[in-house]
Amino acid sequence: RDQASRHSGTGDGPNGFWQRGVSACAVCDGAIMAKDTQSFVIGGGDAACEEALYLTKFASEVHLVVRRDALRASVVMANRVKEHPKIQIHWNSNVKEVTGGDRMEKLILHNSASGEDVEMAAGSLFFAIGHNPVTNFLPAEIETHPNGYLKLTQPGRTFTSVPGIFAAGDVSDHVYRQAVVAAGRGAAAAIDAERWLAAGGFGAAQE
Repeated sequence: RDQASRHSGTGDGPNGFWQRGVSACAVCDGAIMAKDTQSFVIGGGDAACEEALYLTKFASEVHLVVRRDALRASVVMANRVKEHPKIQIHWNSNVKEVTGGDRMEKLILHNSASGEDVEMAAGSLFFAIGHNPVTNFLPAEIETHPNGYLKLTQPGRTFTSVPGIFAAGDVSDHVYRQAVVAAGRGAAAAIDAERWLAAGGFGAAQE
């Protein structure tokens, strides 16, 4: 999908419990991983709040782990989370450790204000603190936004600042970040590339 979660795993082993309870996409994995479990979401922005609310459809209880003493989310989104009966917010906290067998079973929350560590049963954990687009291997001539996502030169198309290079997948999408959207953008890039080649290829204008 041309992007990487800012946390690629947690727990023991080279990949921790990645896809064994730990994920960076509640919409992708929540229905299976979070079903009838105590589910945890790390983050304090709109994305984290959206994922926490989504997980209430499946999890027995949702815990939102926020490293500060306030949410960065919009007021409306923050209020929805605070008022939801299945969501508990842990302020000034971070996940210190994840443990389990074949899949995650528990985690330790560390409270930075009190210094206290609390072990809790946990069936799933979702990172909602952003993604890094994998674009750092590209030459500097290809323009990107400050967050690393590729700039598109025409609305609704996949043209980049360099003729003949097209943005496929999540590398130009910092809004939706869903596999189905990435697949659609990949198909669009393939069509744009084929038409560009048919029009003359290298040296041809992008239309």
